[in-house]
Amino acid sequence: MSLKGKVAIVTGASSGIGKAIAEKLSAEGCKVALASRSLEKLAEIKKKLPTESFIAGMDVSSTASVNGAFEKIRKEYNKIDILINCAGVMPLTYLKNRHLEEWLQTIEVNVKGTLRCIHEVLPSMKAQKGGHIINIASVDGKEIFEGGAVYGASKAAVIELSRAMRMELSPEFNIRITSIEPGTVETDLREDINDEELLEEKDYGGDESKLKPENIADAVFYALTQPASVNVNELLIKPTGKS
Repeated sequence: MSLKGKVAIVTGASSGIGKAIAEKLSAEGCKVALASRSLEKLAEIKKKLPTESFIAGMDVSSTASVNGAFEKIRKEYNKIDILINCAGVMPLTYLKNRHLEEWLQTIEVNVKGTLRCIHEVLPSMKAQKGGHIINIASVDGKEIFEGGAVYGASKAAVIELSRAMRMELSPEFNIRITSIEPGTVETDLREDINDEELLEEKDYGGDESKLKPENIADAVFYALTQPASVNVNELLIKPTGKS
């Protein structure tokens, strides 16, 4: 399936995986709405994209912000073919150290932010009887570890949400849903970690195998370009050398 001329929204588009996805989709002919709080970074990315693009300031932790951004995108393009839910945070903590505000922010962004964007995109996709929603989850939603309780729970929620979305939205509205579950990726997400004990005990440097953001963008492209009769339900991706 060709992506030429399709309209795609990418949340978290200012860096890391979201930036790589936006660049890949533009290179393949999509019109891309770049959504993030970091407007200066989006402006720099927009300059380098080969296709038409649009900047939408969006804080996925705010319902009003998401509503306003989607309203602007709909006015600009009159349709939305693809939604990539990529905005996320990863402030890993040990439960015993009681980082309540970070736990709540993780759910606010990773789960509620995803729901806010789905809520906004559904009317247009239902009306056009088609579309594709890709939720960027994580292997941590399936393989839990000490320090990853809340982050893992947020990504498990996204995986289960994706399954339910396929049940409800695909048969009646022809909306395809994909959950992409990366292992460790070379991004700045770990800079969110403030739990000093966890940072002292975990080794996040050295020779750890990591995926590149472009690897996840390639997975997104694969899912999007399958024939209309094919739904790629889940893609679990890990660096070579990790089980």
